[in-house]
This record gives sequence, C-alpha cells and structure tokens, in this order.
Amino acid sequence: MKKLHITKQLMEEGVVAVLRGDTPEQVVEMAEQAIAGGIKVIEVTMTVPGALKAIEQLAAKYSCLSGDPASYAIIGVGTVLDPETARMAILAGAEFVVGPSLNPATVALCNRYRVPILPGCMTIQEIQTALELGVDIVKLFPGNLFSPSMIKAVKGPLPLANLMPTGGVSLDNLGEWIKAGAVAVGIGSDLTAEAVKTGDYSLVARKAAAYKEAYLAAKPKLH
Repeated sequence: MKKLHITKQLMEEGVVAVLRGDTPEQVVEMAEQAIAGGIKVIEVTMTVPGALKAIEQLAAKYSCLSGDPASYAIIGVGTVLDPETARMAILAGAEFVVGPSLNPATVALCNRYRVPILPGCMTIQEIQTALELGVDIVKLFPGNLFSPSMIKAVKGPLPLANLMPTGGVSLDNLGEWIKAGAVAVGIGSDLTAEAVKTGDYSLVARKAAAYKEAYLAAKPKLH
C-alpha cells in the first residue's frame, strides 16, 4: 500500500524539486526552503557528493513517522543509474527513485521493494517498455527537447501512460504542461540558480511558492 500511497501523493502534489549541489548540507538547505515554499516532493540527485547523507537527514526530519503531519514531505533520490544505487538510497530513506534513463534491473529492484520508480524516457518504445515493466509514472526527459503537445502525442497510442516532464519546465510553461495532461513536473536549476548565485536560500522558498501557485492554477478542477 505504501507504493500506491506515495505514487498518489506524487501526482496530487504535482511539483517535484530536483536538487543538485556541491555538499549535502547545501542540498538539505535547498530542500528545507523548497518545502517551506510549498513543494512537498524532493528529489536529491546522486550527483551530489554525500547525497545519501542528505537523503537520510531529510527523510528523518520529514517522514510521516516524525509525528507532525504539517512537516511531512516525500523525499526521493534522482540520477539513479543502477539497482545497487537504488537499494542504497532506499535504505537511506528514499521513498521514490528517479533515473535519467530506463534501466530494467533498477525497475525490478524498486518493484521488489514496492518503491515508485520514475525512469527517464524519450521515445514511444521506451515508454511502452516502462509500462510493461510496471512503471507507474514515466519521466519525460529531457523535457526541453519536447513541447507540451508531446503529451497528447504519447497518449494517443498509450492513453494509460502517466508522464512527468523534467528539464526545461519553467513558470512560463508549467501551466501548458499540466493542461496538456502531465501528471506532475520536475523543476531543476530554475528553482535554485538565483539562490546559489546570491547565497540567499530564502529565494528557493519564494520560487517554490510561485511554482506551486502556478501548478494549482493549472491543475484540472474536480467537479
């Protein structure tokens, strides 16, 4: 049930903060600010030195087991290239796994441990293979190579595919992606670049709030 719950939460929250940095401490600070701004899904990439340390710290602080529902956030891992890395991240507390490409062995491991896996795909063939392997959400990556019309094109032959564009999503086009049918979006450097440049990490919270507002404005309303 936990896998289903996390998958549902990912799609309900709709915005994933994809965080990269030079140290685990820097990424933890980014994550805390993003969460304060309203983005409750955090992806710590394995390109961060000491990424597992950051995941462990964030998972301990924001886990639903912490006892404070208001401080709950979903902490996951990104840039996972192989099942060994996925398993280490899961043991560190990662609640979902994201990869830049489709690695069947990584998908199999995540399915074994009932952890959502979001592999990066570019083609109809890759997306179909991901669905056949049991993937619930496919990361459309790199998103900046596509336009929102890609969602409709994929859903023609594969209507059950849940797609999350990552890379190239901005405040200007987020609404277009969501209205086109994306179940969520991944936000990377645009969320943190200004904060890193100035050293003012409160800017991450401000940008996160703007992204969450844009998502809620574009999200289909239930009647």
